[in-house]
Amino acid sequence: MSVFDDPGLFGRLWAAGYDDGPNPDPIPAVDFLANLADGGPVLELAIGTGRIALPLAERGLTVHGVEASEEMLAEMRAKPGGDQIPVVVADMADVPVPGPFRLAYLVYNTLFNLVDAERQADCFRNVARVLSPGGAFVVEAFVPDPRSFDRDEQVQVRAVTEGSATIRLHRYDRPAQRFIRQTITFDSAGVHLKPFAMRYAWPHQIDAMAQQAGLRLTERYADWQGRPFDADSTSHISVYRAP
Repeated sequence: MSVFDDPGLFGRLWAAGYDDGPNPDPIPAVDFLANLADGGPVLELAIGTGRIALPLAERGLTVHGVEASEEMLAEMRAKPGGDQIPVVVADMADVPVPGPFRLAYLVYNTLFNLVDAERQADCFRNVARVLSPGGAFVVEAFVPDPRSFDRDEQVQVRAVTEGSATIRLHRYDRPAQRFIRQTITFDSAGVHLKPFAMRYAWPHQIDAMAQQAGLRLTERYADWQGRPFDADSTSHISVYRAP
């Protein structure tokens, strides 16, 4: 199945060792979300290995999750408290949970893992359906920089040792606002492929999806610490509210 058609592919390929990768410190996000949760309950889409959900649960909030990858979910279940969080295994765009929730959130650019505009819009509509009145939907995403995809193809050397070499290749489809990335490792066991795809969007495009779903932007920051968002910001934390 194509990387564009399988929402669980990323988790199957990357779950093992995901928490060992260059993931940011989750505590600023946890602090921000806990303050916004208004006592809960809360919903994390693409809950993954529980980096955010578990600390929120430790603060007394009732956390629910949606996750497309059984492998990611197994990583969370192996952690203390991970088996206490109810999770539906499904495509996050469908939001197959009843609600209502005071807070739903998508962190670490995960909205862009939905690789076409229609599914991103579906996600907003379905989140709006399960939010309680005045509930919040928080989205963390990078601000696309055209300078980073000024060529249709890119090749990067990621790691070289005596026993292996890893390269990363990107191919961009700028009209569709999509890219496919392939991380290739060569070692004595053979060739190992880890494909990944994204459909990126600018903040104003995300705002339009939210507005079409009946949500309104109430706050936007440059980071989880609440620094002001401006024209030079490379990422944003956006808070959308239900009526």
